[in-house]
Amino acid sequence: MQSQRKLVQTSVMSIRWGDMDAYGHVNNTIYFRYMEQARVEYLERLGYKVMPRGSAPVIINAACTFLVPLNYPGSVEVRMFCGQPGRSSVPTHYEIRLQGDETLYATGDAKIVWMDVATGKSVAIPDEWRAQLS
Repeated sequence: MQSQRKLVQTSVMSIRWGDMDAYGHVNNTIYFRYMEQARVEYLERLGYKVMPRGSAPVIINAACTFLVPLNYPGSVEVRMFCGQPGRSSVPTHYEIRLQGDETLYATGDAKIVWMDVATGKSVAIPDEWRAQLS
């Protein structure tokens, strides 16, 4: 059973020629960059700077399932969803498509954990963020 997810961000990025690999499609590592960019845009839009001081969001795992190869040229659309928050973490899910094409090219997941930068220990996610996810 799939947990409840909320669409929180849609980001569009250009596929760069340099994103391609020897096989003629976007290299698998670049998909993680696309998901990272959507995540950073979302957190910064909420006012949370992704900076290593105080408390900050980090990810503790990331996964991607590659369904259809992406190719240059084009623009990739990343839809980011958040699941139910825990005390210090929020599961996120990503859908990657070409802009204007509903074909699902890849899916991804990452767990965001709120961390005290000085101690490296998890801390409760901000109440404001938790309220937006409800």
